[in-house]
Amino acid sequence: MLELCDVQSGYGETQVLYGMSIKAGPGRVLAILGRNGAGKSTTLKTIMGLLPTKEGSMTFDGKPIPRRPYDIARAGIAYVPETRDIFPSLTVRENLEIASKRFPGGDDGWTMHRVLELFPRLGERMDNGGMQLSGGEQQMLAIARALLMNPRLLILDEPTEGLAPIIVKLIHDKLQDLRTAGLSMVLVEQNFGFATSLADDVVIVSKGQVVWTGTPDAIRADTEAQHRWLGV
Repeated sequence: MLELCDVQSGYGETQVLYGMSIKAGPGRVLAILGRNGAGKSTTLKTIMGLLPTKEGSMTFDGKPIPRRPYDIARAGIAYVPETRDIFPSLTVRENLEIASKRFPGGDDGWTMHRVLELFPRLGERMDNGGMQLSGGEQQMLAIARALLMNPRLLILDEPTEGLAPIIVKLIHDKLQDLRTAGLSMVLVEQNFGFATSLADDVVIVSKGQVVWTGTPDAIRADTEAQHRWLGV
């Protein structure tokens, strides 16, 4: 579904990715693990057109990924950034309507009703402004807004960062529901247990390259790789 081949990217003259190559299959969850500064978030930003590709190729369903973020969204890729990026001055309802009106899903797609069934807490906060939400509620809103874009691939960057354990479990359970429903996902996450319990496939990144590839069971058993590449 998604494939990056020898991608080089970075910020201005500062190169971060040095030949990044990953594959995310349809109906599967790919977890990208690595220490801080390894290039995980840079990889996601490059996929989403927020950073330029200096070399290499990126395809989605066998076609080159467009380079404008809006065109990438229209192609079927939705992104939940580490910073969540909800609109703080808009209500929950308005944040959701921005996506639902631009990306109607039809009878089988994601609708306002359906995302509120997934995150009923948002239904209780529809008239509250984004700045009035807790961190967990903001994360729910960011995921719900992404789903309303009716993506075929959902990309999430550090969805548990800064959240209380009870909210981490809630987010995990909701992502597990999405996984069971067959939604393809790419997940960047520092929480080793969270990531490996959701993933079908795992890659570890260091210095802008993939240094380990395998299954969740394999990385859980490979304590040497955990220590070397993740500091676990």
